[in-house]
Amino acid sequence: MIEKKAVIGLESGLEERPIAVLVQKASKFDCSVYLVSDNKKVNAKSIMGMMGMGLRSGESVMIVTQGVDEVEAADEITAYLEA
Repeated sequence: MIEKKAVIGLESGLEERPIAVLVQKASKFDCSVYLVSDNKKVNAKSIMGMMGMGLRSGESVMIVTQGVDEVEAADEITAYLEA
């Protein structure tokens, strides 16, 4: 299991379009990918779950991955969120 902290760098935060891109990125990995913020743990492969998080630019989030490609998934999701 990999846990990486990231600060949302996307100017608009996680709104519809950035969430759709995030879900696409997370879904290409075989491992599980979760985002944790304020005691909420949401599957990053679930568009509805991600929309419910309401993450804004500058907020911190923990990325949790577990599985065969967990390192690659954690690195790519972190890079995207901090862009």
